[in-house]
This record gives sequence, structure tokens and C-alpha cells, in this order.
Amino acid sequence: MAAPLLHTRLPGDGAASSSAVKALGASRTGISDMLALEDNFLNSPPRKTVRFGGTVTEVLLKYKKGETNDFELLKNQLSDPDIKRLPWLNRSPTVVEEYLSFLGNLVSAQTVFLRPCLRMIASHFVPPRVIIKEGDVDVSDSDDEDDNLPANFDTCHRALQIIARYVPSTPWFLMPILVEKFPFVRKSERTLECYVHNLLRISVYFPTLRHEILELIIEKLLKLDVNASRQDIEDAEETAAETCVGTGSTEGLFNMDEDEETENETKADPEQLDQMVHPIAERLDILLSLLLSYIKDVCYVDGKIDNNKTKDLYRDLISIFDKLLLPTHASCHVQFFMFYLCSFKLGFAEAFLEHLWKKLQDPNNPAIIRQAAGNYIGSFLARAKFIPLITVKSCLDLLANWLHMYLHNQDSGTKAFCDVALHGPFYSTCQAVFYTFVFRHKQLLSGNLKEGLRYLQSLNFERIVMSQLNPLKICLPSVVNFFAAITNKYQLVFCYTIIERNNRQMLPVIRSTAGGDSVQTCTNPLDTFFPFDPCVLKRSRKFIDPIYQIWEDMSAEELQEFKKPIKKEIVEDEDDDFLKGEVPQNDAVIGITPSSLDAHFRSPSSSMGSPPVLYMPDQSPLLSRTCD
Repeated sequence: MAAPLLHTRLPGDGAASSSAVKALGASRTGISDMLALEDNFLNSPPRKTVRFGGTVTEVLLKYKKGETNDFELLKNQLSDPDIKRLPWLNRSPTVVEEYLSFLGNLVSAQTVFLRPCLRMIASHFVPPRVIIKEGDVDVSDSDDEDDNLPANFDTCHRALQIIARYVPSTPWFLMPILVEKFPFVRKSERTLECYVHNLLRISVYFPTLRHEILELIIEKLLKLDVNASRQDIEDAEETAAETCVGTGSTEGLFNMDEDEETENETKADPEQLDQMVHPIAERLDILLSLLLSYIKDVCYVDGKIDNNKTKDLYRDLISIFDKLLLPTHASCHVQFFMFYLCSFKLGFAEAFLEHLWKKLQDPNNPAIIRQAAGNYIGSFLARAKFIPLITVKSCLDLLANWLHMYLHNQDSGTKAFCDVALHGPFYSTCQAVFYTFVFRHKQLLSGNLKEGLRYLQSLNFERIVMSQLNPLKICLPSVVNFFAAITNKYQLVFCYTIIERNNRQMLPVIRSTAGGDSVQTCTNPLDTFFPFDPCVLKRSRKFIDPIYQIWEDMSAEELQEFKKPIKKEIVEDEDDDFLKGEVPQNDAVIGITPSSLDAHFRSPSSSMGSPPVLYMPDQSPLLSRTCD
């Protein structure tokens, strides 16, 4: 009589079974668990009984001898869709080993079954679903909390490697299946986390797939990112915080044991503290933190960075960055994978800046790509704590020289007028210089003040600001506000009269049809953003905080100091009136419309719609290295 496949304990290759049992014994599933699983399997009938006239080993031996009848029956049974759902992963170790051996022999003998086998394995990369029915109605469809899930994933990866040993072209067939099986981005956080985790594991032992796998993951992350703006995430967190505070105060009125309540509150679950209230942000945070962990694990070996591995990973990620990130407007968080990778060694940060610089200055690139490159340069120089001052100065020199050359070429042309459509990359570069100067001016002037002022004067901000292209009219108002205040304090250039003239020339106004006061719009002609604005994802921030330069809010004394120019004897003698301290009385008017100075001293990016800057702890010193 024919024996049922996976119904009784199957005999297999003794050596293979012995080594497999040893390997499984070293896994997370203990020996007692294995015995329990085996007993459960032996005492319970399987969902699907497959009969083909013998064990797998016997059928394959017959096939080698030319007896193909039983093998054809086996193939037909395998092609049955129900066999793909056979719960072989939770069977006894012997059965699992026999099944793995069967998969390897099957694909080596009949490669037509390679794709079905790969699909079956990929389907196990997410937690199984438990469906509870009452009659004909499904009342539950939730993730199964399976304690053996890590061990099951290990077995699936072993299966892929066994198949690849028999069919070397397995990675080529596997990648389309991984794309097809990727869960919908609205699936549960656990489902997405497990699948992405398994994809990253595949990229380790199938290195030829790493670029495609990383591109697939980052593409999915980007879809989540653009659907969860920074403002929406912060609003959700604030609303949840207010709700918790309100609920807590109400319960306190009726709670007789206040000490017990306080003790319970102090024992909050750390995992709950890391959870994001916004559902899309929660998925994005889990997956991005997983990607950042992967980057660190690949680049660091025994606690030390491996230059060759990091270079290879950098090449993959910079290519994906060019394809997906640069053309995407206003992504908030995904781009931090490049920020994090570049922090490992200054050489990678410099390579990233050089790459962006080539994009910016190349006239063959679309204007929108060049402007995005300028945004990334300014935000990276301002926010990356690991970039030393000498590299910042080298980049400012490079950008400022390019601006002066651009102005020189435009002086005699017919297009020398303010137009963002014609000069978008120029204005983006101006903003990058202004933004970097606002964040780094204290470091640039620290130590020897005269030397620092001499360097800043060599950048010749005056020519840029006073040019006919009028960058102060196009750049973001908040960046212009800070730039004007700081350059006025150190008597580098006087911007206020130009700002006021720009305000008088063209103020976009929306008048209410119902009457009443007019409402001024806050325009962003460049349609720009700062890609490395503060990360608000709780798990991912733990990777970024130690290497991130926060915006330090100004005290009342500092605000008053910015209203006064620095003493004239500190700087070199010049003929300009503003260098002699003769500042007009309305020097505090630096907003889009006349208003107080204090009202505009917020984050330099606040006028573009960014939320207030988060104040994060300063944990890491600057990396020191001179640029080549």
C-alpha cells in the first residue's frame, strides 16, 4: 500500500538528517520543543494527505533507475495548489529535512517546478494568518503570534540556499517573485517588518540581488514617506499627548490610590514609548530603523568599519538615491539612510557632497534635479555634525565661486533679471550658501574673529545679494531673515533695504470675498525643501540624534544683540556706510511684511511649512579630518 507523504515519519539520508538535526538543535527551538512538535505531528492527521507510492527517497531512486510513474504522480501532487499551503515548517525535524531534500532533488531534476517552489517559500516570509469562522462568516483575520517564527524563517532561507545549490540561476528567477509577493504597504506593521527583514537576509547570501532588493525596499518606504508629512505626524503625536494628559487628569479625580497609579505610570513599556501614533509613520519608522540597522551591520565587522564593504554599499545606495530620492519632492525621512551611511567616515560624506555638486553644476541635468541637489548640499552641510569646519569652508568656497562665475556670465546677457524659471539652480545654490552660513556662522567665527570675518568677506556676499538676479526675493523668507540679521551684526552685507524694496514691489495678496482684511500668502517660488530637517520618527531618531546638528533657539539677549551691528573697529576699514555702524532706524524690519524681529526668529526653515524644530540631545563630538 502506498505510504502517505508527510503523514508518517519519513526515512531519509542518514548523514543529511543527522547534520540537520544538529543544526536545528542549535537553533532557537529546543530539543523539548522538537519532541513536542513531533509528537503533535504523529498524533494528528495532516490537512492534506499526499500519496504517491513510497517515500521521497524511494521515488527519486526509482526515477534514477528509469521508473517514472511514481515521479509523475508526485509532480502532479506538487502542482496542486493545496500542497503549497502544507504546513511543513511546523513538522518534526526529520520531516523538515526530508522535505528540504525533496525540494532540492525536485528542482534539479525538473526545473519547471523552480518558480512554484520559490513562490511557496516566499509566501512563508510573512507571519501566517489565523482565520476564525462562525458558520460561513470570518470573524477574525489577524497575525498569528507564532513563537517559532524566527526558526521558520531560518528554515525558509536554508531552503532557498539548497535550491540555489542545485540551480545556480535561482536568484534571477527569485527577484520577480519577491517583488510580486511584497505585501501591500497598508498591511500590518508586523507583516511588513517580517518581509523586509527576510529580503535583507536574502541580500546577504545572494549579493547579486542586493541592489534590486534595496531599491525595492526604498521604493516602498518612499511611498509611505510621501503619504505622511512631518506636520501630520507631529499633529498626531500632539493630539495623542493631549488626550493622554486629559484622560489621566480625569481618572485622577476618582482614583483613591494615587501612589499605585504613579507606580504603574513609571513602568511604561519601552516599546510603547517608541510607537508612533500616526499609522503610516509607525510602518515607516519600523522599516527605516530596520534598514539603518542593516546598513550598520553590513559596514561594521567586529566593531570596526570595513572600507571595502562600505564602498560597495555606498555605490548601491547612491545609485538608488539618484533614481528615487532626487526626483521626489518633499520626502521627509527616507533620505536619512544616506545621512547615516556618510557618518561612518568623512570620505563618504565628501564623496556624497562631490556627487551632489556634480549634479548641481551640470547644465545637462534637468533644472529640478539641479535644484534638489542644491537643497541636499545646504541641508547636509548645515545638519551633519560629523562634517568638520574645513570641509564646510571648502564647500562654501566652491559654491560661492560658482555663484560669482554665474553672475559674471549673466552680466552681459539679456536674461540678467529675477526669474526663478530661468535661474532656478542659481537661487537654489544661493539658498544653500545662506542656510549653511546661518547654521555654521558661530563655528566660522569662533577662535580668531578677525580671521573668521576676513574669510567671510572673501566670499563676497555683497555682490551676490546686490546682483540683478536678486536672490533675496526668491529664497525662503525665514532663511533670508536670519541671513540678513547675522550679516548685519557682523557688517558683512546690508540686506534690509533690498528686502523692503522686494516687499513693496510685489506682495501676493488674497482678498476675502466675504469682506474683511486681506490675507498675505507665504510663497515659496523655488518650491524647495530642506531634506534633512529634523527626523520625528522615534526609533529611527536613535540612529540619527548623535550625528545631527540641532537648531539652537536664540535667547532674548542674543536677539537683542542681533539688532546691533558689531563694533566697527573689529573689521577692516571700508567706505560703505553700513560698515561704519550707520544703520537705518528700521533695521529690525526683516520679515516679508514689516513686523518685529523677534517674531521671525524661529527655525530657518519655518516659513516653508516645516514644524518647529525638535530639540534633541547633543551626544557626539564632531569628527575631525581635513579634506583632500
